[in-house]
Amino acid sequence: MEIWQIFVLALVGVLAGWLNVLAGGGSLLTVPVMLFMGVPGPVANGTNRIAILAQSITAVTTFRRRGFADFRLSLSLSAAAALGAIGGASVGVQLAGEWFDRVLALVMIGVMILMATGHDKVKPVRGEAKAGNLPLGHLLMVGAGFWGGFIQIGVGFILMPILHRVMGLDLVRVNMHKVFIVLVYTLVALAVFASQLELLWWTGLGLAVGNSIGGWFGAHTTVTHGETLIRRVLYLALSAFIIKLLFF
Repeated sequence: MEIWQIFVLALVGVLAGWLNVLAGGGSLLTVPVMLFMGVPGPVANGTNRIAILAQSITAVTTFRRRGFADFRLSLSLSAAAALGAIGGASVGVQLAGEWFDRVLALVMIGVMILMATGHDKVKPVRGEAKAGNLPLGHLLMVGAGFWGGFIQIGVGFILMPILHRVMGLDLVRVNMHKVFIVLVYTLVALAVFASQLELLWWTGLGLAVGNSIGGWFGAHTTVTHGETLIRRVLYLALSAFIIKLLFF
């Protein structure tokens, strides 16, 4: 790719990284831009993981420095997600464009139903309350990891309801665990993609710079502004996600 293309991707990555940490759907920006620049779907899907990895490292570090970390729970949830990511990435390397849109549409319809019926809402959890429903939460993480390894796009919309609605965590700690989980399973998924495809490493590194900056801003925004802004960004991102999928 040309240098200007990598620079454009880095700029897009700043917004994508911020969006990924606060809610999800940032890869809906980065992957289509790579496709528009002529990168084959599976290669764009795999190359995007380089940026996701860098963004996650930055976000985890930022959360820890701001005093938000629970590595014991994060590690156990990540292990479950990593198991699913192996299978998901193995399918993702073969993903064709039309199936990409169909599967994504089904997931978005499911999220829309949850929002329309009010099942996306839970009573806020305050303070340092421990997570509940641990067995179910870990089981669902296997499925979330499969989706993350499969496409990555929209995985935040899957992880957040599991951590918030099923396990009862407040949205700041939801994002704290989310970025750690994504970090671990992305390592697994990236290894699968790299072993079967020729990824664009320089392009991925350029995108990673942007995603890391956005991830840093996203983590600080989460801790500073708390749940209210996170919920607003979640709904806004989801709305943009659906409009993009259906009309563009």
